[in-house]
Amino acid sequence: MFALTANLRPVPEQISELKSEHPLAVALIHGQRQLSMAELDAQANTFASYLQSLGVEAGGTVAICCERSIEWIVAALGIMRAGAVYVPLDTAWPDERLRYAVNDSGANILVGRAEVLDRLQVKATGIDPWRDAALIAAAPAFKAKAIDQESLAYIIYTSGSTGVPKGVEITHANLAHLIRWHSEAFKVTRHDRASHLAGLGFDAAVWEIWPNLTAGATLCIIDDDLRSSPELIQQWMIRERVTIGFVPTVHARPMMSLAWPAKTDLRLLLTGGDALHHSPPAGLPFEVVNNYGPTECTVVATSCVLTPGSPGVPAIGHAISGATVFLLDDSGKLVPNGTVGEIFIGGSGVGRGYHDLPDVTERSFLRDPFAGTPGARMYRSGDLGLRRPDGEIEFRGRVDRQAKIRGYRIELDEVGSVVAHHPAVDFAVATIHTPEGGENQLLAYVLPRPNGPVPTTDELQEHLLKSLPKYMVPAVFVRLEAVPLSPNGKIDLAQLPQPTDANRLEKSAGRVAISPVEEKLLAMLRALLENDSIGPEDNIFLAGGHSLLGMQLVIRLRNSFGVDVSLRQLFESPTVALLAVLVETMLLEAVDSMSEDEAKAMLTEYEHNADAQR
Repeated sequence: MFALTANLRPVPEQISELKSEHPLAVALIHGQRQLSMAELDAQANTFASYLQSLGVEAGGTVAICCERSIEWIVAALGIMRAGAVYVPLDTAWPDERLRYAVNDSGANILVGRAEVLDRLQVKATGIDPWRDAALIAAAPAFKAKAIDQESLAYIIYTSGSTGVPKGVEITHANLAHLIRWHSEAFKVTRHDRASHLAGLGFDAAVWEIWPNLTAGATLCIIDDDLRSSPELIQQWMIRERVTIGFVPTVHARPMMSLAWPAKTDLRLLLTGGDALHHSPPAGLPFEVVNNYGPTECTVVATSCVLTPGSPGVPAIGHAISGATVFLLDDSGKLVPNGTVGEIFIGGSGVGRGYHDLPDVTERSFLRDPFAGTPGARMYRSGDLGLRRPDGEIEFRGRVDRQAKIRGYRIELDEVGSVVAHHPAVDFAVATIHTPEGGENQLLAYVLPRPNGPVPTTDELQEHLLKSLPKYMVPAVFVRLEAVPLSPNGKIDLAQLPQPTDANRLEKSAGRVAISPVEEKLLAMLRALLENDSIGPEDNIFLAGGHSLLGMQLVIRLRNSFGVDVSLRQLFESPTVALLAVLVETMLLEAVDSMSEDEAKAMLTEYEHNADAQR
């Protein structure tokens, strides 16, 4: 940990200093309401005093579950000023998850609207800042106490691999590290206007609020009904004269494609949360900054300004100041540049660990062997990265986003990334789909670019085959009308639609069968693959075929045509058109070696088998 210098004090102290220097500066704007720095400081003091009157002590936890608002920020600042720890909860979460977080964090106070407090029915004492405004205002004068830099600032809940959320503990020193980097990297001043639109249970909200407020910038709060539409967010940012805006990756992609005025107040568009597949187009009147970081490392670990129009996958950048990033192999050794390794993060942003989960903390927060400092730790992210020759890191997906299909190991995020590089695709993600009673299938979901052509299955498969082996090319592509999102603004894989005939991407128009043998083979394959759209020139194995299905086809060919096609021949003739030529050639060779009676008998048997198959 670094020692806190004058500009690295805990957030409440920095806000108090700003209040003294610029008391009338506008700190918060929400619609027609605004709060000056002096008013924000005073209201936070009053809220802190009210908490103390209810028995809240230093180190205690207070949960906040209300909408994005001035009251939310006053409450969070007041909690920290009282020496307590704030626990941000998102009202969009299911009640069960909200109750779990309140109880698991040990919060004795829950701040929220009366209807939320009544609905959740937790043991914590409820405070409704709107209903209880008079009670809060009547609190005695606040007596400030020093805040220990190693004490907790907040506990934020993130999804756990077991399905149970984990509370990540972040200290005031961790938060001060983020503030210092943000202020220096983006040269934030009190003349800036920053956006606040991230989900409140998403650690990006921490990044939006405290680094900008402590730099003296005005924080502009968006209404919930605007934040789900890239177009509405853009209009709001222009109207509010936002200079530093954050949007989750899923909204940044379409926002970069929108028409922007030649002159706009926006100078920086920050993004993060998911993999960005395309660089910004040339001509945008602002810079786009791509960022990466786990919640456990205080929001941001790497960052870079993207070069407009650059080909390939945008980088996630270098480690930010005060952080270190290592790419390690399975034995914990550094991998060479250009080689994929797991991302480990050290430095000042590494949080304390998981709340009340010592075993899980021990597995993820490890001794940092590269730091040379006793007690230094690094966080094992579970993410994969590759360091480019210029030192920037390229995100390569998750360790746990690996799958096996017919013995082949497949990096699902790699597949999705390559699909997303097709010029007609705005977003893509690959998953595994298992039809009822069937084998695993590789599936890709595709969101076409706005106002552009919709790619066909054939076009995407041809695009993928330029850089991926056949076993990594999806058999089915499902069109998305919109990307399903979690309350944190990340893609919600569980909400992706099931593939149907209606949402599958179409295939390019192909020719029809031109011979009885082709017709017979098409009927066989369509039945085996349960896909009536296969044509004579479609690759059997790109349409979902595999070795086991190939053996089934070999048996049906023997039963229907009386020919013995080997699996190798099937792989060498992977379309109905090519396979029909092979079968017809084998039939002709067989007929040439037969007597007239044998030929008539074979023809009779073939017709009998054909009738039976029908």
